[in-house]
Amino acid sequence: MNAGNPTIINTGHDAPLMADRPIGAEHYRLIGLCFLAWIFDFYDLILYSFLLVSIGRDLHLDPAASSLALGSSFLMTAVGGVIFGFIGDRFGRRPVVIASVVIYGVGTLLCATSHSLTELIVFRSLTGLGIGGEWAAGQSLIAEGMPSERRARYAAYVQVGAPLGVLLAAVAGGFLEPRIGWRMVFALSAIPAVVVALAAWRWLSESDVWIRDGRQSVRTGLGRTDFGALWKHRHVLAMLFIVILVNSEAYWFTYSWMPGYLQLKRGLTDQASGRLMIGMQIGAIAGYGVFGLLADRFGRRPVFSIFAALMALGVIPPTLLWHWASETAGLIPAAMVVAGVGTGLWSGVPPIVSELLPTRVRNSALGLLLNLTRGLQFFTPMLVTSIGARAGFGPTLAIGALFSAIGSALIWTLPETRGRDITALDR
Repeated sequence: MNAGNPTIINTGHDAPLMADRPIGAEHYRLIGLCFLAWIFDFYDLILYSFLLVSIGRDLHLDPAASSLALGSSFLMTAVGGVIFGFIGDRFGRRPVVIASVVIYGVGTLLCATSHSLTELIVFRSLTGLGIGGEWAAGQSLIAEGMPSERRARYAAYVQVGAPLGVLLAAVAGGFLEPRIGWRMVFALSAIPAVVVALAAWRWLSESDVWIRDGRQSVRTGLGRTDFGALWKHRHVLAMLFIVILVNSEAYWFTYSWMPGYLQLKRGLTDQASGRLMIGMQIGAIAGYGVFGLLADRFGRRPVFSIFAALMALGVIPPTLLWHWASETAGLIPAAMVVAGVGTGLWSGVPPIVSELLPTRVRNSALGLLLNLTRGLQFFTPMLVTSIGARAGFGPTLAIGALFSAIGSALIWTLPETRGRDITALDR
């Protein structure tokens, strides 16, 4: 393949698709670039959670205002997911990855210049717009480029970028920000996005499945990438939406205010809070990494269900049972690690969605499902502050465990897709 012109791929019907060829350099390049794009996508999304105490103090924001700024980025991920989802199905996955990385990098840089709540909301919204576009395009490339018998594990390897992104944000917020300030943290955080965008421009190849099936269906009018095409799959989309929404609520009820909760309500220092969050992300890295191996062997549904149950169990001690758990040395750090392992269930979302839908709507569906459910998290930080003022932050964050338990059961409403040919529904 010509690295200088990475979009040139032999797409003749007699040529084997990338997913049908032996694993080689082109597969590893695809995985590596999508992995890097996802790390800094998630890092830029979650970074504000680790800086909100310092930003609130500097800009004189109360918890409600901090939650509004936090929620605005979630809301705009939904907008970005919708816009870039359709763009990815109509014009290809590669340009969406590049454009979205550039946008979230610019938004993060501008956050460093914020001097008011309004400016912070505008810049966080721009960041969310770019963040919303990258995930679906990257996971479409993985689903369409990897062999079916290994699809879940490679999707999981890319998804490891999420806990790594949170881990980097925990280090930046807990150890770097006290030394250089939150503005410089935002400014430095924009640099990786520039590097990743340039690397994707140079070396990322377009999906040959999209070139052969997706682009052809758009050109011939057989599969227009609009709501009409998605409407044909409304029943499975509705089931997927409910499952992803419940697990999204579980994740963001736990994560959106966890660093602030540990500092403001449990009196931990930046470093102590950072260490707990880092431990949680070490567990998440293990969970995300092993999920795909288990799902390829035992199926998507049982592994997803077990991981959701683990997250529910891990969330309870550091939230609802803090006073009891803190009396047992090591229990709270261990529980945080278990909750982190449970978040590895998100490695199962991309292959499940990709295997249940055809190529012509895959990117749109991935973008809509993840980012509409994440966009609804606009209300979660404010809901946490509202309920927390009445019931306490610990019991409020523990609601995430309830959502995880529900998610563990709901995954069984979806069909098993292990080993399914990614082009099966195209035929």
